[in-house]
Amino acid sequence: MSPKRPAAFVLDLVSGSPCSASVRYESRTCAVTTGETSRVGRRRQSQATVHANRQAFFGASLKFVSAGVNIQQAARHAVIQATVDTGIPVEPRPIRLIQHKKEAFWFYRFLSLIYDDFINPFHWTEEMRDESLKIAHLENVPSNAVVVDVGGGTGFCTQGVVKYVRPEQVTILDQSPHQLAQAKKKPELAACTKVEGDAEDLPFETDSCDRYTSAGSIEYWPEPQRGIAEAYRVLKPGGFATIIGPVRPTNPFSKFWADLWMLFPTEEEYIRWYKAAGFTDIQIKYITPKAYRGIRSHGLIMGLTICGRKPVAGLPKIKLGPKSETTVQEGDADTSLVSKLLFLPRFLLGVAAGAYYAILPLFVIAYARLFLKESPVYEVKNIS
Repeated sequence: MSPKRPAAFVLDLVSGSPCSASVRYESRTCAVTTGETSRVGRRRQSQATVHANRQAFFGASLKFVSAGVNIQQAARHAVIQATVDTGIPVEPRPIRLIQHKKEAFWFYRFLSLIYDDFINPFHWTEEMRDESLKIAHLENVPSNAVVVDVGGGTGFCTQGVVKYVRPEQVTILDQSPHQLAQAKKKPELAACTKVEGDAEDLPFETDSCDRYTSAGSIEYWPEPQRGIAEAYRVLKPGGFATIIGPVRPTNPFSKFWADLWMLFPTEEEYIRWYKAAGFTDIQIKYITPKAYRGIRSHGLIMGLTICGRKPVAGLPKIKLGPKSETTVQEGDADTSLVSKLLFLPRFLLGVAAGAYYAILPLFVIAYARLFLKESPVYEVKNIS
């Protein structure tokens, strides 16, 4: 008896409806390969072919939409192949201006100098970190347990991790040598292993780690589903993966700047990505800077913690094709002239969008102190 093949799903990027097929995502048009010869199927396939040819000719396109600016580059992320065991369709989403590995690398080249002193106090406090790690199942881990902090950056989250486990058990991974240079300056992290690497292509063996943490990193992943699938892969059966990241704003003005800057996922997206990878026993914890007094409508750079358990050994349920972007250290895969010309304005516009969230806390805190009473900011919800 031949093994049962997993069902393949495709999300039609125009209509939003899923259809069973072998799938190739061609930017905003879905090219579907099936045995059907319906008029609709042929028309969609023809449209996809024309669209792909246009993308190959121009290399990149600038599309201005009313909600913001969405820059699409076919060479980087126009084609993503996916097959889902779980029956959960994979939904590609637009990549924001700093949600690219090259842009994020240079963004943190400068931000690393002020990250701990000027960014964290307004967005990611020690209290928020410690509350988040309470659901990471770090207590009572074996003395030989292996813990990885992915996208560990300056080591701020890792400083919370080593309150539970010995530094010798912890590996900090980040694509930015400038961020890791800051982590190396912290005495309590001296015994931790520091590794330059890609969150979407971890340099660890399958079933090799006991705990996985990642804080303030997912917003820069071109393919967040791939990063979460990698978290699942490297964990041992029974291991837990904890990710701390942004939450999407509901305020229209803040949503514009958020969408221009980087990835601000919804709660539903976090849950879908975790379930598609195969995680069970999923928990979510809401976090907010205490000075905000519960204000979340403008989105939060650090607003949600999600943790899930790997139930069985082996690879994640979701099967993904080649990754869409390489790190700067691996070599920039997109060397087209158009891409090079677009990099600087895209980078500067993304930095400007990020500056909005550097200024926003001052107004939010002032409003909260004038008009709001203190309110609970931490809440845990069990998903499955």
